Amino acid sequence: MAKAIAANGLTFLIVFLFFVGSVILWIRAQYQNDGPLTEAICLVVERGSTMDRVGQFLNAQGAISSELIFRLGADYSGKTNQLKAGSFIVEPNASMQRIVADITGSGASSCSTEVVYRIGISQLVVEIRQLDLLDRQYQILARINLPNEEIPETLLNQQTKPGVRFRIALAEGVTSWQVAESLKQIDILTGDIPELPQEGSLAPASYDVIRGDDRRILLTQIQNEQMSRIVDAWQKRSKDSPLSTQEDMVNLASIIEKEAGLSKERKKIASVFVNRLLRGMRLQSDPTVIYGITQGKGVLGRGLRRSELNEKTPWNTYRVDGLPLTPISNPSLESLIAAVNPDDTTYFYFVADGTGGHAFSETLDEHNQNVARWRQIEAERKKVNN
Repeated sequence: MAKAIAANGLTFLIVFLFFVGSVILWIRAQYQNDGPLTEAICLVVERGSTMDRVGQFLNAQGAISSELIFRLGADYSGKTNQLKAGSFIVEPNASMQRIVADITGSGASSCSTEVVYRIGISQLVVEIRQLDLLDRQYQILARINLPNEEIPETLLNQQTKPGVRFRIALAEGVTSWQVAESLKQIDILTGDIPELPQEGSLAPASYDVIRGDDRRILLTQIQNEQMSRIVDAWQKRSKDSPLSTQEDMVNLASIIEKEAGLSKERKKIASVFVNRLLRGMRLQSDPTVIYGITQGKGVLGRGLRRSELNEKTPWNTYRVDGLPLTPISNPSLESLIAAVNPDDTTYFYFVADGTGGHAFSETLDEHNQNVARWRQIEAERKKVNN
């Protein structure tokens, strides 16, 4: 009798365990397999929201088959407490596993309204954009130049919608003063900027921010990114580079950034400056003269005068040997790499060619001919404009 009871109990246990295992496998398949959503939706996760609330929304939108499985999957993977605020595109047929990964990942928003503060060489531009989920293209709702224009009230309302993504984009070649002054004008940020960051210490890139972020903390993030790039570029330097320090690399890269109208010319322009350094020639770069005049505070807005080219400042590379006193802008990673990995050329001169690029030459005679062509192009353009 006892043996029969034990055998039946063992059989029941085996059946029960098999059933539980089957259920677990089914739940896992439901969590990992394609979901029921037929069209992309925008999921807005507000600050303070919970995985339960997200599951309720997704279930109501037909994006998941079970709130319970969604929550169990998030719990089992240890991601329930990693929920990020933002707005996220939920793709058609996205699995619950994919959705949980997206909303607990970087926190960078991927849909809804986007406000981009573009810190450029001459001005701060605010772009308010809306993503069309059908063609995945951003539609520009407004573009405002600060501080000259005010943001209309209707667009201010767009900024306060749940799930709005805020980004600050630094253009390549901006100066630290331009960045600091622009950050002061961005009213979603808080805190002071006690001192101007060193020229060259900021990484041109796009940075996600949220309302209330501190300006000093943001600048530290931007500086850390630039330091990482500097270390990376320095590790990749050519053994033939005449630059002996990372500071020299940043200095030269800042000039390359200002001179390169076309990205593809960076290494060729770098070769001209490196060739000059190796031969003991002065760099003779106009942007260094301009920096000596403006100290990076705004744009000169006119051509250089002969007296300014002749005036000796610590940045005027027509008058000082080698590199200027400090960098003259915040260079990109591409310019940093170009500074220590230039093209192998015999060029010593370059001048604008009228296409956005430059004409390069080995000798002064060739250079003077290129300069004459450029002046002719300038004269013809003036006639057309007048």
